[in-house]
Order: sequence, then structure tokens, then C-alpha cells
Amino acid sequence: MKGKNIDSTDSNKVFKSETQKRLEEAAIEIFSESDFHKANIRTVAKKAGVSLSVIYGYYGSKEGLVFAVADVWLGRLTDRIIDHLQGIEDLKEKLRKVFWVQMDYYERYPQLGKILFMTLPMKTWMADKTFQQKKMINLFLEVLRQGQKEGILNPDVRAGTLLDFMLGFVQRSFFMWVSRGQKESLAAQANLQFEMIWRAISNPS
Repeated sequence: MKGKNIDSTDSNKVFKSETQKRLEEAAIEIFSESDFHKANIRTVAKKAGVSLSVIYGYYGSKEGLVFAVADVWLGRLTDRIIDHLQGIEDLKEKLRKVFWVQMDYYERYPQLGKILFMTLPMKTWMADKTFQQKKMINLFLEVLRQGQKEGILNPDVRAGTLLDFMLGFVQRSFFMWVSRGQKESLAAQANLQFEMIWRAISNPS
């Protein structure tokens, strides 16, 4: 059987995909272990086996590279959340699952958590469109607004405030987990922690 012919366009796509994968892996390793401003993009290029011109050609800058990597990994987290929510009707269980998936994801991929919560210059990232994560945030807000509309969640604050509370809990939990040496499972306590969150965001009446 003859093999499939790959024209130059297909070859470029394969090359681009493999190059981006190597850059993604190198960037998430190096930028998770170093202060952003001290991390050297030449080190990323060397580890990925590409030239500096390739990085600048794809991403434009060191910031562009890191933001792109964060965007890809957060997109995967969003897809995972959507997948886990399939078939869950109860609002509390939806939120419990959203919380657990985040804790489990950052435990599985702590390098991502370190970049997002510890090494990435937040002010710079906030000015970039990748910070918005509209698909994920809109998913969260939709669930929270549903709960407020049904009288289950606190209706006296914005849904965004409820979201800030939940995401702030995730960030702080991850930060302290790393600080304590990652000795215990981050996700193992998720259900107990969620009950604390639920009491804080549920309708006080």
C-alpha cells in the first residue's frame, strides 16, 4: 500500500506543531522554576532545539511565548471542566466538580500553577487578551448566575464576586501546597474545602 503523499503545506503544519510542542514543554519547565524576569529565552530556545528567530517569529516576545503557553493549558483545563460537568444537574454538585477539577489539574501539572500564581508578572498578563479566558470565565459565571436566579446562591453580591472567592481559594491553596513541599494531595481535600466555600457563597436566608 502506498503511503500518503504529504505536500509542502502539510509538512509545514507538522513541523510547526512539533516545534510549538517542544517550545511549550521547554517554556513551562523553565518559567515555572525561575523568576520571569530572570528566565532566559535563550535557555528555552536551546532546550527546545530551535533558534531565537523561531521563537520571535511564532510569539513575538518572551511574554508572548509564556502567555501563549498559559492560554493553551488553561484551554485544556476548560475542556476538562466541560467534560466533567456532563450529566450533572444539581447546582451544588456542578460547583463541587468545577472546584475539584481545578485542584486536580494543578496537582497534575504543578508547573502550570507555579507560572500562573507565582512567577508570571500579573500586571503584564492582565494587559494581554489571553488573561481574559472568556470561555472558562463565562462557563463559571453561567453556573453561578443560575444559582443566584434559583435562590440557592447569595444574590446580594455580583456573580463575579462569588467567582473571585472560589478562584482565590484555589490560588491560595495551590500556593501554600507548594510552600509546604507538595507533601499531600492537593485534590484529596477538595471536597472538604468545597463545603467551606459552599457555606460562604450559598444564600444566607
